[in-house]
Amino acid sequence: MPRFTVHIRDEWLAVPCRDTTNTIRWLGHEALKRYIKNKPDNGGITAVKDTRFVVRRCQGLGLLDADDTIEDVLEDNDFVELAIEGDTMSPDFIPCAPGVSHLTAAYREPGDYLSLDGCSLTSTDLVNLGRGLYKMKLTPEAEKRVVQARDLLDTIVKENKVVYGITTGFGKFARTVIPVSKLKELQENLVRSHSAGVGNPLSPERTRMLLALRINVLAKGYSGISLETLHAMIQAFNASCLSFVPEKGTVGASGDLAPLSHLALGLMGEGKMWSPKSGWADAKYVLEAHGLKPISLRPKEGLALINGTQMITSLGAEAVERAQAIARQADIIAALTLEVQKGTTKAFDSDIHRLRPHPGQIEVALRFRSLLDSDHHPSQIAESHRFCDRVQDAYTMRCCPQVHGIANDTIQFVQNIINTEINSATDNPLYKMVFAERGETISGGNFHGEYPAKALDFLAIAVHELASISERRIERLCNPSLSELPAFLVNEGGLNSGFMIAHCTAAALVSENKVLCHPSSVDSLSTSAATEDHVSMGGWAARKALRVIEHVEQVLAIELLAACQGIEFLRPLRTTTPLEKVYELVRSVVKPWIKDRFMSPDIEAVHRLLLDQKVWNVAKPYIDKYQTEYIPESRPVSPTAFSLEPPASPRKRVRHE
Repeated sequence: MPRFTVHIRDEWLAVPCRDTTNTIRWLGHEALKRYIKNKPDNGGITAVKDTRFVVRRCQGLGLLDADDTIEDVLEDNDFVELAIEGDTMSPDFIPCAPGVSHLTAAYREPGDYLSLDGCSLTSTDLVNLGRGLYKMKLTPEAEKRVVQARDLLDTIVKENKVVYGITTGFGKFARTVIPVSKLKELQENLVRSHSAGVGNPLSPERTRMLLALRINVLAKGYSGISLETLHAMIQAFNASCLSFVPEKGTVGASGDLAPLSHLALGLMGEGKMWSPKSGWADAKYVLEAHGLKPISLRPKEGLALINGTQMITSLGAEAVERAQAIARQADIIAALTLEVQKGTTKAFDSDIHRLRPHPGQIEVALRFRSLLDSDHHPSQIAESHRFCDRVQDAYTMRCCPQVHGIANDTIQFVQNIINTEINSATDNPLYKMVFAERGETISGGNFHGEYPAKALDFLAIAVHELASISERRIERLCNPSLSELPAFLVNEGGLNSGFMIAHCTAAALVSENKVLCHPSSVDSLSTSAATEDHVSMGGWAARKALRVIEHVEQVLAIELLAACQGIEFLRPLRTTTPLEKVYELVRSVVKPWIKDRFMSPDIEAVHRLLLDQKVWNVAKPYIDKYQTEYIPESRPVSPTAFSLEPPASPRKRVRHE
């Protein structure tokens, strides 16, 4: 029989419906009858028929017409909110903010699976799991390891051994032995008491990443989780039943206790949950609507669920993937700005960079040559100033390989740490790691988040420079004394302000980043009665790294807009083929700036191009082709003889000679 879950004030009610040709008004009346049934004062409702209300879907908050039939506007097990006239929205109703998640009405359950073994997940895999591109399952080898570890724990409990965190309390209560009859309650109390986070919930994508990563770590077989519980977690992930996880509250040791406890709490059927079908609702109803049962914790499973660095690491995986995407697109944007500024390509000569052979620097210089090489990609703009008397450019253009290069090398360094952390067993000091093959438990310090915390602080500092140097290039584009273009890139200056305040926005974001780049991992506060007397503060390192990267993306979006606007004043001259493709991409979403208009949507549209890596995708084939044609595989690669392309022929243009 079809059934619908209706939220009225502070209660969730399951309403069966034998006939879906009934109207939404009928559904509202049935829900109200159930609501007042057990209320001593009927909930203040005197007559159901006379009560005025509106009904909206929980997901998306779309209003439903009272005269529509249920079968026309709802699906079986849909979640709806009934708001009585005169009431405010219930304080425990959590709408999913517009723009926060892509896992909404457009969400389609994936058909492909990613197999987890606890050892081979990458940051790219994790981000794709977060985006809803895959379901997951365990490998047979992982299942075997999980069963072996659990068997050892069950033996410990049966033999009444005193083992910290399994048959004892935690922290200062380590010497308090817990009776076997209360071991389940011990684990449940642990999860409930540690669910003490605050702030906005993680987006559904980020919660999927957090849950996926926790499952991957448990699949290593060192945490003592039962296979039944792990399968229940996988089923919840595959159904996108996602717990309410506040973003604040972890100090990054012993693990991310608060966020992981909230993650576990929803799986226990307590607190709130989100799914594409329900939006936010009580966890028990969300699980039930998807045919799932709350997990029932066995001895030590509470600890197995809440300890580790998965909050830091999952957010870090998103940060490093976005950093990598914006860093390579920054090279393309800077190359376009150099063209508009009529700069020289001389500074990107391979002979210069082989003398300082940092991998990132060499790669960035190669990308500039791939986009700007005049023999490979003729440019009318470059030809127009071939014999001008300028010798060199400002650092913001000339030093891109050096500045962008270290950002690339740092991203690679951080990605290696994040990928190692993704596949590591990271339990805290309150948590015995289980070694089934040795038949013992060992207390360790893998809980400590210092590795990802430090790495993400480094990431924020390095990637910020992409925005810092970009803002200076925006200044050069907007300043007529530097660009030889109209002031603020607009005609009829004075009547029109053009890019004046867009540059201010870039400056504001760069300034904000300067504060956000202060490393959080240099701080530590002793917690848990001095048991956890040094912590990483990695949760904030991860969150602010993401904020820094978002600002970098926005600043570069402004630069890309400004550079494309600069092209308008150089027409009919054309730039190189790959950069013309980038220009055409931008113009597919943003028109040229003829006179002042509302600019924020333009910035957001180009920001979306960068998030979707479309700028990289249109330029990459030309970069790849250049490298294939200009870099023979037989070229030497030693630091003393490194060259990425053949020597320049006499015809190869070097601008500003």
